[in-house]
Amino acid sequence: MAKKHYLDLMQFFEGYVRNYRRLNINENHNLSMMTNREIEYFANLGEMLGFDSFVEDSKFDKSKNRSRPMDLAWWKWDLRNDKEYYDHLALHLERENLSNKDMDTIDKLFSKTEEGYIPHNVIGIQTVSSKGRTEQMNNLIEKRNTYQQSNVLMVYRYCDVEKDLERVSAYLFNPKKPVIERHAVCTRDNFGYWFMCFKEEYEQYEADKAKKEVQLN
Repeated sequence: MAKKHYLDLMQFFEGYVRNYRRLNINENHNLSMMTNREIEYFANLGEMLGFDSFVEDSKFDKSKNRSRPMDLAWWKWDLRNDKEYYDHLALHLERENLSNKDMDTIDKLFSKTEEGYIPHNVIGIQTVSSKGRTEQMNNLIEKRNTYQQSNVLMVYRYCDVEKDLERVSAYLFNPKKPVIERHAVCTRDNFGYWFMCFKEEYEQYEADKAKKEVQLN
C-alpha cells in the first residue's frame, strides 16, 4: 500500500468551529440546508488548499458490488507524478443529520474498495442520539480502520435538551498516535443564527454570567 499523506484534521475541526457562524445557517433552515452549507464549506476549503473537490463523487463498494456516492472528495493532482491519473484520494467526507443512519456513515467511510479509492484522510460529521453512542461508534471505527489505516476525524453532534444547544465532540484517530479529542457547543445567537464555540469558552461564559448575576442580586 502506498505511503499515506495525513492532513492536520484537528486543525480543520478548529476552523469548522471558528467559522461556523459564517455559514449563515438560520434556525428556519431545514436539515438539508445545514448539510449543504457544511459540505460547501469543506469543498471550498479543499480547493483553497490546492485539491480538486468533488461533491457527490463516487467509489466502488466491493461488499455491495456497486458504486456509492461520497458527500465530498478531495483528490490530489500532481502532473509531476502522473499525467493521466490523480495521485491519491486525499479526503472522503460524509455529513449525516439523521442519527438512525450513523452505521451507514461508517459503512461509506470504511468500505472495501479499489486501492486507488482508499482515502488517506476521512472526516465524518454525524448527528447521534446521545453522548453514549459516541463511544460505541469510536470502538467500531477503530476496528474498521485497522485495514484502511486512514487519518480519521469523527465529529459527533447531539442535543443537550437541558441547555437547549448541541454538543459537538471531535475525535482524531491516527494509526500511529493516541486518540485526540476536542469538544465544542453549537447554539443560536439572538438573531437565530447557529454558531459554535469551544466547550471551555462556553463554560467560561457561563461562569462569568453567573458571577454577574450574583453581583447584581
